[in-house]
Amino acid sequence: MSGRVHVVGAGLAGLAAALSLSAAGRPVTLHEAAGQAGGRCRSYFDKALGCRIDNGNHLLMAANRAALGFLEEVGAAGSLTGPAEPLFPFLDLASGEGWALRPNPGRLGWWILAPGRRVPGSRPLDYLKALRLLAARPEATVMEVLGPGPLMERFWRPLVVAALNAQPEVAAASLLTPVLKETFGRGGRWCRPLIAREGLGESFVEPALATLAARGAGIGFGRRLRAVERDGGRIAALDFAEGRIALAEGEAAVLAVPAPVAEALLPGLRVPQGSSAIVNAHYRLDDVAALVGGAPLLGLLGGTADWVFLRPLADGGAIASVTVSAADRLAEEPAEPLLARLWADTAAALGRPGAPQPPGRLVKEKRATFLQTPEQVARRPGCRTAWANLALAGDWTDTGLPATIEGAIRSGRHAAATLGAAT
Repeated sequence: MSGRVHVVGAGLAGLAAALSLSAAGRPVTLHEAAGQAGGRCRSYFDKALGCRIDNGNHLLMAANRAALGFLEEVGAAGSLTGPAEPLFPFLDLASGEGWALRPNPGRLGWWILAPGRRVPGSRPLDYLKALRLLAARPEATVMEVLGPGPLMERFWRPLVVAALNAQPEVAAASLLTPVLKETFGRGGRWCRPLIAREGLGESFVEPALATLAARGAGIGFGRRLRAVERDGGRIAALDFAEGRIALAEGEAAVLAVPAPVAEALLPGLRVPQGSSAIVNAHYRLDDVAALVGGAPLLGLLGGTADWVFLRPLADGGAIASVTVSAADRLAEEPAEPLLARLWADTAAALGRPGAPQPPGRLVKEKRATFLQTPEQVARRPGCRTAWANLALAGDWTDTGLPATIEGAIRSGRHAAATLGAAT
C-alpha cells in the first residue's frame, strides 16, 4: 500500500502510528474525537492551581525503548528526568521506616546479596522466585506464582499495582514477565526510573503534533467516528459525524481508539472487558520540597497513596502529584475528603506531617486501563484485522506488555508496520 492512511485516535498509540507512517512517506490524516491529543497522557493548565498539570502520573524506565525512541524522533529526548543510578525509594507510612531498592547497573545482579540494596526483611533467595514467572501458566496470577511474604508486600505488590493497575491476587503473571525481562533481567541500568521534567504534553504530545505537522500530516480534532463501512475484505469508508470519507484503492486506516469504541465499530471484535481506575491528586506547593532520599518519586506503603512524584516549577514552587492505582473503590469517593486523605500521605512523604493542605486537584480516570487479569489478557486482539487495509492500535491490543505508555507506543508502531510502513 502507498495511499493515505487515516489514523483514528490521537492518544500515544495513534500518534506513534502516525509518526511511523509519515516517516515511511505515507500521507497521513489524524482524526481525534476530543478537542486535544494525548488521550490519557496529556497536560493542561489548571486555573485553581495556576500551573500546568498532567491528567495522570506516568513512570517510565530506561528500558522503555519504544517510548525513548518516540521522544528521540520528535526532538524531546532530553525531556525526561530521574536519578543518575537505578533507585526506588520507599516509605512505610504506618511504621515510618524508609528504604531504597538499589540495583547495581550491571547485568549480574549482585545487589540482591547486599542488605543495604534490597528490601528490608527479604533474602537473596526470595528474588530468585521471579524465575518461576518464566514457566507460569497463562491463567496464573502474580500471587499464585510468587506467593506471599515481605518481598511481595514491600516490592512486588507496589510494582504490580503500578505496572498492571491490578492487585497481585488478580493480575496476570504473563504481563509481569516481559516487564522484568526488559528491566531487571537486563541489568540495573535499564531500571532507572524516569518522569517527564515539565509534563507529559511537553514531552510526548506537543512535539509529536509539531513533527507530524512538519511532515504534512492532516490533524483534526472534534472528529468522532460513527461507523466503519466494510466491503468484503477491505474497509470502504469511515463515517464521521462531520462527513463520510471514502477510502480509495491503496488507502488504509488505523483504529487507535479505546477497546469499547473499537468493539462498537467492529461488531464481532473480541476485546478485553472491564476496566480498572486510577486516582491522581496534584498539590501546588509554594516552595521546592524534597522527597525522602532526594529522588523525584517515592513509593508509599501503609496509607492510601501508592506513589508521590515531585516536579519543581519555574516560579520556585513545586507540584506534588499522588497516584493510586487499582482504585475502583476510591474513584467513587467524594473529592474533598479524598484530597485530604491523600494530602496527609503526601505531607508525610515530604517530611511535613500535619502541614495544612495546599490547593489541590483530584483527577479520576475510572477507565484508566483494561482489567489486566488472565481472563481479559486472553481477549486482547492483535493489530491485524479481517480487513487488509485496517489495523488496530492501543494499549489494550496484544502487545505482550501491560497497558502502559510503552505498550501504547509499540502498538502504534506495530499497526503501522502491518500496513506496510517501516518502523
